[in-house]
Amino acid sequence: MTPFLRSNRDVSKVDIDEGIALKETLRRSLTDPDNVLLSWDPTLVNPCTWFHITCNQDNRVTRVDLGNTHLSGHLVPELGRLQHLQYLYVNKNNIQGTIPTELGNLKSLIRLDLYNISGTMPPSLGKLKSLVFLRLNDNRLTGPIPRELIGVLPKVVDMSKNDLCGTIPTSGPFEHIPLNKKNPRLEGPELLGLASYDTNCS
Repeated sequence: MTPFLRSNRDVSKVDIDEGIALKETLRRSLTDPDNVLLSWDPTLVNPCTWFHITCNQDNRVTRVDLGNTHLSGHLVPELGRLQHLQYLYVNKNNIQGTIPTELGNLKSLIRLDLYNISGTMPPSLGKLKSLVFLRLNDNRLTGPIPRELIGVLPKVVDMSKNDLCGTIPTSGPFEHIPLNKKNPRLEGPELLGLASYDTNCS
């Protein structure tokens, strides 16, 4: 997609915030051995000409595609500033750390693909009502599945190959999905409130 570019006089504070979120926080948090982020020019306010970034006609970032680019490092809370972001791919890298709570601010997010992430799933992901694809497989996630995610209705959910614990929800996107696959501490399905959902999590 070729971005629609405005003149420098049309660049808004929003553009600056998105550029800062990407170049001054995310880029600095990543190690880039193959120079895939070389086009992320720190002298440019607007990120829409950078590789691996897609914008809409209003120069708002809608896609960050950093999958399979040999990056390492960690995600940053500032990603939550990308209010029009629809696709976030950082899978098949060596990006570690936890899922920033601020990703729950991405109300337009359609697809979230994360890999090699640790920690627990933040309940704020339950605010991602536009989500269609949620792929958190092949991570090192621990803890129970946040009950806030029951209100999210993605068509595709994959949380296999983690270390999740507790019981599997019986409603929402989890009703027909065998989430206990390669999550040895995950139990279920829930017995309609007869058992604590965080069982086996100690």
